[in-house]
Amino acid sequence: MPILSRSLMTILMVSYAMPALAQDAPLQRDATAATKQAQAAAARDLPPPDPRDRDFASRGFIATWPERIIRQDDGRPSMDLGGNDFIEGDAPDTVNPGLWRHNSVLRNEGLYEVVPGLYQVRNFDNSNISFVETPNGWIVIDPLTVTEVARSSFDLLRQHVANKPVLAVIYTHSHSDHFGGVAGVVDPADVAAGKVQIIAPEGFTDAVTSEWVMAGNAMGRRSFYQFGLFLPRDPRGHVGMGMGTAIAAGEQNFIPPTREISHTGETVTIDGIDIVFQMAQGTEAPVEFNFYIPALKALSTAETATSTLHNIQTLRGAEVRDAKAWAQALTEAQRMWGDKAQVLFASHHWPRFGNDTIRTYLAHQRDAYKYIHDQTVRRMNMGETPAEIAEHLRLPQALRDDWSVRGFYGTVSHNAKAVYDRYMGWYDGIPANLNPHPPVARAKRLVDALGGAEALHRAAGAAFAAGDYRWSAELAHNGVFADPADMQSRRLLADSYEQLGYQTESAVWRNIYLTGARELRQGPDAYPSAGPSALAQATPFGDLLDFVATTLDPERAGDTRLAFNLVTAGDGKQFGVTLGNAVLVSEAGHVIAGAPTLTAPKPVLLGILYGQLDINAAIGAGQASLTGEEAPIAQLVAMLDMPQLDFAIVEP
Repeated sequence: MPILSRSLMTILMVSYAMPALAQDAPLQRDATAATKQAQAAAARDLPPPDPRDRDFASRGFIATWPERIIRQDDGRPSMDLGGNDFIEGDAPDTVNPGLWRHNSVLRNEGLYEVVPGLYQVRNFDNSNISFVETPNGWIVIDPLTVTEVARSSFDLLRQHVANKPVLAVIYTHSHSDHFGGVAGVVDPADVAAGKVQIIAPEGFTDAVTSEWVMAGNAMGRRSFYQFGLFLPRDPRGHVGMGMGTAIAAGEQNFIPPTREISHTGETVTIDGIDIVFQMAQGTEAPVEFNFYIPALKALSTAETATSTLHNIQTLRGAEVRDAKAWAQALTEAQRMWGDKAQVLFASHHWPRFGNDTIRTYLAHQRDAYKYIHDQTVRRMNMGETPAEIAEHLRLPQALRDDWSVRGFYGTVSHNAKAVYDRYMGWYDGIPANLNPHPPVARAKRLVDALGGAEALHRAAGAAFAAGDYRWSAELAHNGVFADPADMQSRRLLADSYEQLGYQTESAVWRNIYLTGARELRQGPDAYPSAGPSALAQATPFGDLLDFVATTLDPERAGDTRLAFNLVTAGDGKQFGVTLGNAVLVSEAGHVIAGAPTLTAPKPVLLGILYGQLDINAAIGAGQASLTGEEAPIAQLVAMLDMPQLDFAIVEP
């Protein structure tokens, strides 16, 4: 198999993570007087701490990993369990007090007994792994992001509870921190032999392999910002991610489901344990379900209800989620099991206990998404723009006082914009915004209109001195885009982003702002290398060819016309490929008569198309076979423009 390029393999991976381990972060600033005042005001606005959170987060503790770092096979860190040990006492001036409090509860890590027969390992990764005990084995729920932490979690369970085999694995939804570590708890051969079931929502594999194919490179780059993967874990840097403390690094795998759940009320019995499913498609993930275990009176809300307001549109980039459907799914869960459940557990954060607590929690979670949806639509229909709605929309007091729907991950602000976008698209209705100048041209005109760079510096500096960091950031951003060598604008912009990051309650916003400041000061960090992904093998080759079409450079293609056939070795699937009018078209199951035909395994075909493997070398090594001339294929390869992960964000 050829080694594909870093950017291509990132596209083929569902996540691309390294832990945000402590490292030098030069030029970090203290909180300004204005930020200290903002933090004090934020602290006064916080609701009283809910003592149940700390109780629920610590209840049933059994043990944790004996070392503070879980390591990969080669000794590199997979997860630093001590990375959040600095979160003690009162919030420092550089961290929003609400976010600090959230992480002070969230940081508890290790193996917990939720109720007899139900266990969780929390904070070995961004997400939770849960285990249901049966008479003869274990049901594993959401086996984390990478093999190493999933294996460590299962080892801890077997050591302290019961050494039994895995009978089934449940993937609650199609995000990689809930399935990528599956090889740490089961052997794929046992799945193939029918010894282990893999249960997931209907359409799971398609959802997994489609989300990151087309926009994978852009999502990957923006994920470094959203998750703050290069920020030091300290009070001036990475303070969690809202959903968890950090993302583990290591080996990812993908084992497709052996059984897909298709309708609400469907029941699966595993070794005498009944599990009743509720479909929640199109909510937090394209495919997702909640489920109830009657024997334990336990409700799993997957990621439809956690301990934070979630994203209607994730800032790394994704399709806009349906806030109305999300609320309806929680209403249905409340109706089905709200009067029965005595414990509620989720794929992130800590569980909740007691029927009254659960019913109130579900109602508030539902109401938050429904309120944001309904009130955004109301304001939209009254003519407000996304920015106006986001600026003024606030949750009702009862919801603001509930810590479980505060904006540690998603925010009312960007969720309102997402609801608007779902209905109305990108255009806000203002004619001046219909066809504005692109960022660099706009920035240069703005700087000129202000009277030049020095005038911009004075205005941005005055805004910064006044504590108006949103305005100083906007001005300095235009200074950087007008002239990337303008060091005063760069310094002002970095300093503005930093103070905005310190002040925000959202861990995601904090990570984005602080990563922007870091890159302005020292440039982008070196990206970790990526190897071939098991997910690539599960991605249909036709989907990958559709992505290849998006890399065609029309200037290089010109008016060239060509045609050839591709055949994936093993399954013999055929694809006719044509180029004309600078449009690349691939047709599954179609053979172009008289055209050259290249046959090879899928990774070899991709390696050839991306110029990572010479076609003649592959044929000579027996990795590929060709009938006809290689010229059309070689011509196409020269026209493809591979995306790179290090494209600029905070500068042009």
